[in-house]
Amino acid sequence: MDDVSAPTGREPELTAQRRDDGSAPRALVLGATGYIGGRLVPRLLNAGYEVRVLARDPARAAAFPWGDRVEIARGDATDSGAVAEAVRDVDVLYYLVHSMSGGSKFADADRRAARTVAQAAVAASVRRIVYLGGLHPAGVPLSPHLRSRVEVGETFLESGVPTIVLQAGVVIGSGSASFEMVRHLTEVLPYMPAPKWVRNRIQPIAVRDVLHYLLGAARVDAEVNEAVDIGGPDVLRYGQMMNGYAVAAGLRQRPIASLPVLTPRLASHWVNLVTPIPRSIARPLVESLQNECVMKDHAVDALIAPPPGGLTPYREAVRLALGRVEDDAVETSWQDSEVLGAPSDPLPNDPDWAGRVVYTDMRTAHTPASPEALWRVIVGIGGENGWYSSPVLWAMRGWMDRLVGGIGLARGRRSRDRLAVGDALDFWRVEALEPGRMLRLRAEMKVPGLAWLELRASAEPGGGGSRYDQRAVFFPRGLAGRLYWLAVLPFHGFIFAGMARRITATAESSASE
Repeated sequence: MDDVSAPTGREPELTAQRRDDGSAPRALVLGATGYIGGRLVPRLLNAGYEVRVLARDPARAAAFPWGDRVEIARGDATDSGAVAEAVRDVDVLYYLVHSMSGGSKFADADRRAARTVAQAAVAASVRRIVYLGGLHPAGVPLSPHLRSRVEVGETFLESGVPTIVLQAGVVIGSGSASFEMVRHLTEVLPYMPAPKWVRNRIQPIAVRDVLHYLLGAARVDAEVNEAVDIGGPDVLRYGQMMNGYAVAAGLRQRPIASLPVLTPRLASHWVNLVTPIPRSIARPLVESLQNECVMKDHAVDALIAPPPGGLTPYREAVRLALGRVEDDAVETSWQDSEVLGAPSDPLPNDPDWAGRVVYTDMRTAHTPASPEALWRVIVGIGGENGWYSSPVLWAMRGWMDRLVGGIGLARGRRSRDRLAVGDALDFWRVEALEPGRMLRLRAEMKVPGLAWLELRASAEPGGGGSRYDQRAVFFPRGLAGRLYWLAVLPFHGFIFAGMARRITATAESSASE
């Protein structure tokens, strides 16, 4: 954990305060596999907390670098039994769960989860709840997502458990959705037609400063029960943020034209097409920019002092984020957040297929390259390296997915050469990983069924090179699923056969260098 950036959690003003009996306090983190939670956990460990996380998929939490240092409980925030068990003997509870999508029912799900957690926290005598909410103006209509976040904060404040609600606006850090939206809009477009909200004032905050406040909130006096605004030192218009990014990235500033006809819905479609951010995430981000979001006061300073070196200016936050991207050292990313509605069930074992309709495409190739060289190619697939087969066909499939509201290929991958269970990989998700042997991907594109892609490397008997096995599996849903498989079947000869050939050829060429 020594390689985390500031704050590390070891700062004297952020370290854990021991219990009366001298033992370490316990922190429970809900949302630990998300963008903020994945960064908070290692810093809590550094600060001296015993950490427990609640995760729907324990394997995904265990795949994080800190996975073997925390206690992992299975369940989610709406599971009253799992939450009741998870809050046992907990001093501080971090609630970092947000529904960025989920259709018309997301507010009900948020409300139910908050009430479940609040009730369990009361019953378990949790000392403090810390919730990361959204910065918002007072006395004006709010977007549905922002209104839901306000309601969640109020639920905790009224629960009877002392609560700190930290209300943040646009978070700037490597891998944050807000940063990636600014980054791609600025880098892709030499001229930017934009909605009128580009003139609204907002107060961005660096992710390192959000983490500072989250760690500091656990040490606030026991009687404090309050919502406070947090933000960075700069108040900017959104257009200034984009051009501030351009300056920090060494680009020329972009002319921006404000167009009043771009509604949040249309603007989210525009963001979906121009940036890697899918429409389901772009829309709540865009909606949150409809109002000016500036700190109402600095009441937070009386509870949590700013970082010793001061809050991070916007351009410095951009510079730090770009440095992490360049060094391939992005800790967490929006890319790895769960896609609501995407399949989450693992690939059944082969005997479980009995009586079900299932389509498969299997390929095998042999290569003189070593299994190690072959594995390096397999684990590096996707993102900038592509899929080793018909880039045009893969790009077309990605755009088709984007046009129907899916994530498409533009999501990429967080690291250029590292993968872990739960990582996003274009429109796939890493479901299983056996280092040196097997990579299994679960499809998250919009298809009428369930799909997986499995890639394997193994040594040939006698040590004469290696064998590559590739298997695509599709469980169709109804007639539409069967027709879909038949429609794409003619392209499999190009896509899947080409993958097998080029992956083994790339392994051979890399081994000879």
